[in-house]
Amino acid sequence: MFLKRPRDNNNESSSASSSSCCSSSTPLKRNHSTLESRRKAVRDWGNQSIQSADPVIFELLENEKQRQYKGIELIASENYVCKAVMEALGSHLTNKYSEGMPGARYYTGNQYIDKIELLCCNRALAAFELDGDNWGVNVQPYSCTSANFAVYTGLLLPGDRIMGLDSPCGGHTSHGYYTPNGKKVSGASIFFESLSYKVDPKTGVVDFEKLEERVLDFRPKILICGGSSYPRDWDYGRFRQIADKCGAILMCDMAQISGLIAAKECASPFEFCDILTSTTHKSLRGPRGGIIFYRKGLKTKKRGMFFNESDGSDKYDFEEKINFAVCPALQGGPHNNHIAALAIALKQLATPDYKAYMQQVKKNAQALASALLRKNCRLVTGGTDNHMLLWDLRNLGLTGKNFEKVCEMCHITVNKIAIFDDNGTLIPGGVRIGTPAMTSRGCLESDFETMADFLFRAAQITSSMQREHGKMAKAFLKGLENNKDILDLRAQVEDFATQFAMPGQDV
Repeated sequence: MFLKRPRDNNNESSSASSSSCCSSSTPLKRNHSTLESRRKAVRDWGNQSIQSADPVIFELLENEKQRQYKGIELIASENYVCKAVMEALGSHLTNKYSEGMPGARYYTGNQYIDKIELLCCNRALAAFELDGDNWGVNVQPYSCTSANFAVYTGLLLPGDRIMGLDSPCGGHTSHGYYTPNGKKVSGASIFFESLSYKVDPKTGVVDFEKLEERVLDFRPKILICGGSSYPRDWDYGRFRQIADKCGAILMCDMAQISGLIAAKECASPFEFCDILTSTTHKSLRGPRGGIIFYRKGLKTKKRGMFFNESDGSDKYDFEEKINFAVCPALQGGPHNNHIAALAIALKQLATPDYKAYMQQVKKNAQALASALLRKNCRLVTGGTDNHMLLWDLRNLGLTGKNFEKVCEMCHITVNKIAIFDDNGTLIPGGVRIGTPAMTSRGCLESDFETMADFLFRAAQITSSMQREHGKMAKAFLKGLENNKDILDLRAQVEDFATQFAMPGQDV
């Protein structure tokens, strides 16, 4: 008996299978194509130049570049970094999180970041010829103000006392400052108790007799030397003697003059001070940031002057407290691109070229001061020992704010300051002028004498405008619009400034 042969569906099945494969391959290809297009979109977005990605920001960047190139930069705290520093700042190091200290990070993948930071620390010590057994350094602070506050946070309790130079006398607000009506301007004054010392109103230099009286009455835990607008050298030995009389930690904020100190063009505070802070730009010509140096190891006695007697077992306890205050107490991850850029700048500090640069900065400051004095301008302390000078405009009947604005419209940047016997800081009576930036562009003594002519001409324009329109801001500013004298001076300034290249820039 034969069974009925079943219907042969092989061809049909084969055809269906073939059809199924063909139909399924299309979505696969489509999915693959979609994935690739998505990946390409991300790659394209990630590799755009500023000009392509954001034309508005690109145009503003170009405008700022031209402003810098066509102008005379005389703000004492500004400078031009080199191309290598800029390259490090714009590098892939900005991608990495590195909270903690080298070898003890909260994140993995920091083996090369650790090497960069340790190299930066070693170069910082070498730049100031410091022994690593006796000195430590933290290069993570985002600014010198952050560095100062980290020192207070690490070594003090809330409400403990600090004392620094009064801001209208040339000190910095981060050393503790409150206005005459009692408003606390600085975090140092908000969280700690601060009292300022002053300069002698006749000489403009620190009055050590009154300083000692104040220190012995106030008994601060930290005494601060160094300032933001002080054109003379500091007597660190005298500060050390006074600090020892009340058992204070002696701290130096050398933000303005750290480059001069490294080049041995200013007195060194390292022999006398316990802790030193600084910015990493300004005269150092590095990236914007802060740095802290602190003593470590055994305390020693030096001729009974500087430190208390020790049995040889006492050690400085700054390191752990300061490092903890920087991170995690006050900051998160350090800016690794900044630290690499700082390492590059610190390497340059050790070169003869840098020393020559700092010498020229001082020569230029003295040439500028002499040129202004020949025009019967009044300078605080009568001159300068460093890179800056303070021009007291009050005998010309000018306000620092109005003069600063006229200079800005003529493409010269200076900054208004209070003079130590001003009634307050709302109407500052002078301007601060510095030479590092234009020295970085190659200017020499004769060039700064030309700049003195420009500054004096700006003062004459300011005086004329004040006589015609008054000192009040609204009327004064209206009088500056389309002013022919300003337009003429601006053209002269641009012709002068564009003779000098900008470091690291293709202009």
